[in-house]
Amino acid sequence: MLILLPPSEGKADTGTGRRLDLTRLSLPELTPAREEVLTALMALSAAGRSEETAGAGDAALAALGLTAGQRGELARNARLDRAATAPAGQVYTGVLYEALGLATLPPGALRAARRSVLVSSGLWGAVRLTDRIPPYRCPIGARLPGVGALSAYWRGVLSPVLTAAAGGGPVLDLRSAAYAATWTPPAELAGRTVTVRVLHERRPGERTVVSHFNKATKGRLVRDLLLAGARPRTATALVGALRDLKYPVEEQPVTAGRPRRVDVVVTDL
Repeated sequence: MLILLPPSEGKADTGTGRRLDLTRLSLPELTPAREEVLTALMALSAAGRSEETAGAGDAALAALGLTAGQRGELARNARLDRAATAPAGQVYTGVLYEALGLATLPPGALRAARRSVLVSSGLWGAVRLTDRIPPYRCPIGARLPGVGALSAYWRGVLSPVLTAAAGGGPVLDLRSAAYAATWTPPAELAGRTVTVRVLHERRPGERTVVSHFNKATKGRLVRDLLLAGARPRTATALVGALRDLKYPVEEQPVTAGRPRRVDVVVTDL
């Protein structure tokens, strides 16, 4: 099973180990693309923090979707090639990753997480939880000089890599819409792919899509699958595993050539 997660806006303040080495990241087919995006991000950020480049700071902030109060992110981005790194599973610290609780998983479940989880990224394309990366700021909605819109850029690169990573098993795609746009499972894989929407039922018949707690629910869902040692071989078995874990799952009508869509309905947030 391949599990696709979004990154988190919240990240660790600093790394704890050696400097970034792109050649040591998983999915080595992505190395040239990662280098191109990293170089463009560092150049944009370095120009943006230079006092000699009038207006470049505001332009860099706008390109990266940052506010004036986040100007310090430009300084960090400008030296990513020299920054200390940490495993991606420690760099991402947002709500989903707090609910996933990698640090408290027993050894078997942690090994499964390292083997099956890929995290989408505007900077790296996709990384495994064990890949050592520095904390950074590069949302998928960014536009970089020479690279352009990152969503379109990665869409042209990721398709063969993620399709190969999926192998012959099911795919649990928990990415947000912006990151899901970087790779659409091809027709032959779509039937093995399950996407999840989290709905909050306040009272019978009254449901709303949740945002913040959507992430927490998805983190708990992955954690529970890992703790249960679930190894579904098909999308149907994956949906069944969620039901076995007592998640209220409702399947949406199946569309040929498109991923299977399920709603997880929660009453308590």
